[in-house]
Amino acid sequence: MALEIEKKFLVLNDSFKKISYRSINITQGYIFSSENKILRVWTTPEKSKITIKSGGDIVRNEYEYGIPSEDAQELLLLSNGYIIDKIRYLIKFEGFIWEVDVFLKENKGLIVAEIELEQENQKFIKPNWVGEEVSSDKKYYNCNLAEKPYSLWKL
Repeated sequence: MALEIEKKFLVLNDSFKKISYRSINITQGYIFSSENKILRVWTTPEKSKITIKSGGDIVRNEYEYGIPSEDAQELLLLSNGYIIDKIRYLIKFEGFIWEVDVFLKENKGLIVAEIELEQENQKFIKPNWVGEEVSSDKKYYNCNLAEKPYSLWKL
């Protein structure tokens, strides 16, 4: 079973861009999502994948498989507009790779950092640009951002 242990945080500023070693443009479409299960298609200019996730906020089962780009484009149509676009920055910091997602279009203005761990209570050092943890706040889940974008939130 493929297990994903991931914590999610708000990002305080864009200083992470100075230490980023790679960025990727990502489009994600949600074909199905419920309280604790999702089926999504994920595409970048280089590759495409289909992902099934189930479970809780921090610890989830995750199955991800590469698919042809043409199939991904067709599957995006099945998402009925439940799509998010983002630029993901990959940052090495204190033995971990942080994934910082800068959301675009309807979610513009939202920046979230994620760290994958080997154990739920594993210790790690937060970079100075990482703020409040939002791992359990469902409104920050990508599938929920596809349905209710950040631009519609009452801030």
